[in-house]
Amino acid sequence: MSNVNELLDEAIKEAKKLKEGEIFLVKDLFKGYLWNRIPKKDRILLGTLFLNQVNKMDGEGIKVIEKTPSNQQRYERT
Repeated sequence: MSNVNELLDEAIKEAKKLKEGEIFLVKDLFKGYLWNRIPKKDRILLGTLFLNQVNKMDGEGIKVIEKTPSNQQRYERT
C-alpha cells in the first residue's frame, strides 16, 4: 500500500479535477475499495495532512467548509 504522502499527492490531484462548487470529503477522492484498504490510522493522518495542505494553499482552488455531523471535514472546490 502507498505511503501517506503518496496518498496526499493523489488526493490533491483528484481534488483539482472536481468542478467548481463541488463539495467533497477526502474519502470521496478515492474509490471505495481503495479507501477501505487504507489503515484507519493512515486515513486519519491523511485527513490531517490534507487539511494542512489546503490551508497552506491559501484558498487556491480548495476551501475548507463545515464538518459533517460525524466530524468529517468537508471541502469545496473553488
